[in-house]
Amino acid sequence: MSAPSGIEVGGVDSSYATLRLVLTLILGTVACVGNWSIVVVLPTLQLEFDTLRGGASLPYTCTMLGFAFGGVAMGRLADRVGIVAPVLIGAFLLCIGYIAAAFTSNIWQFAAISAVIGLGSAAGFSPLISDLSHWFRKRRALAVTFAASGSYLSGAAWPLIIEHFVTAQGWRATHIGIGLFVPLVMVPIGLLLKRRPQTAAYAEAEAATEAAREELGLKPNVLQGILVVAGFACCMAMSMPQVHIVAYCGDLGYGVAVGTQIVSLMLGLGVVSRLASGVVADRIGAGPMLILGSSMQAAALLLYLFFNSQASLYVISGLFGLFQGGIVPMYAVIIRQFLPPREAGIRISLVLMATVLGMACGGLAAGYIFDATGSYRLAFLHGFLWNVVNLVLVSWLILWPKLRQRRQAAMGR
Repeated sequence: MSAPSGIEVGGVDSSYATLRLVLTLILGTVACVGNWSIVVVLPTLQLEFDTLRGGASLPYTCTMLGFAFGGVAMGRLADRVGIVAPVLIGAFLLCIGYIAAAFTSNIWQFAAISAVIGLGSAAGFSPLISDLSHWFRKRRALAVTFAASGSYLSGAAWPLIIEHFVTAQGWRATHIGIGLFVPLVMVPIGLLLKRRPQTAAYAEAEAATEAAREELGLKPNVLQGILVVAGFACCMAMSMPQVHIVAYCGDLGYGVAVGTQIVSLMLGLGVVSRLASGVVADRIGAGPMLILGSSMQAAALLLYLFFNSQASLYVISGLFGLFQGGIVPMYAVIIRQFLPPREAGIRISLVLMATVLGMACGGLAAGYIFDATGSYRLAFLHGFLWNVVNLVLVSWLILWPKLRQRRQAAMGR
């Protein structure tokens, strides 16, 4: 029986592509543990290593730095040899990093090892997103958000698991357990992703992106630069609730367990947001979806300034998860729409590196703002102002082609 028109057997938009999507989600969920384990143990590290909140935030920043630069290196590697090598390298680094972290004796050692953990977790994000984007054409936005949802599903599941084992066994034994478990999942799944898209699929995608870029009217590196700055700004804003909500709940007297539940709620609804944003973006476009997500994230950040009861934090954090989950994947969709597909790994990784650096810098800045003021109020305001920067940039990016077309039409009269 012949394949349906427009569908390649084992190729783009095929049932095999759907299988890759499911495996990618599982892989991202496991690999991105490094982004969330530090959020749960942050208050414990502050007490054990006798440091201030800013110092306790340093391991998170190192994790994000490793995640950011590791994503670029692994994205480039995925462009050249496929996704398997980055996944295997990531599994090895996570194993070594988590086991080594369990034997650290001060915050500086833990922070240095956290960078290794971040490098390993990088295999579960931007390389997987760029790889999966090549396997879908009709529902590319949904596929990309599905791949990116592994990070948030990780954030929904891992904090609850880690908090349980930290309470029962201590953070050191928990880190050893994670280090042993992760490669047992990542290695076999990674080996199942050996197949690469056919050459014809790349050629067709190349022609489509070139035509779209001409219509946009921006040079590739200019578009890349705008997306890098916009990505950094949105995640400077995004980091405050995600990184510090556990510590914030502890300060308010609600306890670490409540803060952990709120993180899981936030990230769980973030998965819903990411998938829903993919469906919407396939209908209205990634650009308008990006503006919508940025606007709603700004609104949620403002709510944190005025409400801090336990019930309100659950509600606001849930809304925050629903509002911001779809923002980051839209950068990848825009890159695949306008920039060369053979450079997707490195270009997507560069923008996602900027988002991760925004998370790293935003989390650290919020910690130091708290140390200076004794409150998170200015930290939330700081995040909101960065969100405004993002909203201005992405709005200009979407409106620019229309303004350009109107100007050309006026000149032609």
